[in-house]
Amino acid sequence: MKDPGIPVLLLIFAGAAIATWVAGVWLAKATDVLDDRFGFGETIGGMVLLSVTGGLPELAITVSATTGGHLDIAAGNLIGGVAVQTLVLVIADRFVRGPLPLSTAACSLVPALEGVLVICVIAITVMSGLLPGSAAIGSVSLGSMAIFVAWLAGMLALGRCGKREDMGLVVPAAGSTQVASTSTNLPEKSDALGGASNARVIGIFVLTSVVTLAAGVLLEQSGDRLADLMGINGVLFGATFLALASALPEISTAITGVQMKSYTLVFGDIFGGNAFQLILFVLADLLAGQPVLPHEGRANAWIGMIGLVMTTIYVAGIILRKPRRYWGLGADSWVVLLIYVLGIWGFVLVSR
Repeated sequence: MKDPGIPVLLLIFAGAAIATWVAGVWLAKATDVLDDRFGFGETIGGMVLLSVTGGLPELAITVSATTGGHLDIAAGNLIGGVAVQTLVLVIADRFVRGPLPLSTAACSLVPALEGVLVICVIAITVMSGLLPGSAAIGSVSLGSMAIFVAWLAGMLALGRCGKREDMGLVVPAAGSTQVASTSTNLPEKSDALGGASNARVIGIFVLTSVVTLAAGVLLEQSGDRLADLMGINGVLFGATFLALASALPEISTAITGVQMKSYTLVFGDIFGGNAFQLILFVLADLLAGQPVLPHEGRANAWIGMIGLVMTTIYVAGIILRKPRRYWGLGADSWVVLLIYVLGIWGFVLVSR
């Protein structure tokens, strides 16, 4: 990309961010309809459909960064994106209507299992970054392979657990220890594309996926040049600004999912996206012709562990299922927000 100057680069970056936001809204609506019509269920819809399409910016950024030789930016975006995308659940919690926090309104244990999968692949990612580059088969590191195997095994297990009736939960009534049925606490979901044909819904899904992918390329290329012109550290930029921009589809789909009362879908989108984007290290290795995980560094390992801790808090919140919110957020969201703020402070210190 030629250097058009900072003002033009900012416009390109902002335009790509807006495109990913709008596309994310329609992705959530189309996925919700596809779930209902084809019987995928919110777990599969969130963990597969939304997570893969929402991960298209990360895919585009990974391809662009690795082929351009910016392995630190590629690693920082993939690992740092976990913490940023987990923070999206805080935003989604704020948009929940009623007294119940997001983790309780989901009324299912499946998101807790999804979170456990994320914790597993993050731990493997951070540990694999300590391996030498020689621990590889061809250009693909053993760590990248382990991440993929763990993700695949976890998805197979979730596919089975999502169909079990004992994974569902009733919702506790706010302000009491009594339990009320789900139907009395949560309003019915809205079908935003209820009158559209299957062909139209699939067309919207494919079109918004393409827009998300193209916007991801523009985000990486314009953002990388902005980082150079502004003198921002590549690792710091990849794990914060670029990760936040690439998380815009998850933010828009999460807010839309909450508005449609598809709370399990929201968790599936975020946790599924976090797990999916880490298997992109296999693709990064192939494109770079060498293992990318050894370029992880201390700073990326730090922010990766922050994402792990944040995920753990939400898993605990789903299991404990507190029946009330505090100043617009659940207790788990407040803890996650505090951990992220302190984690970014530590990340700046470590990245120096």
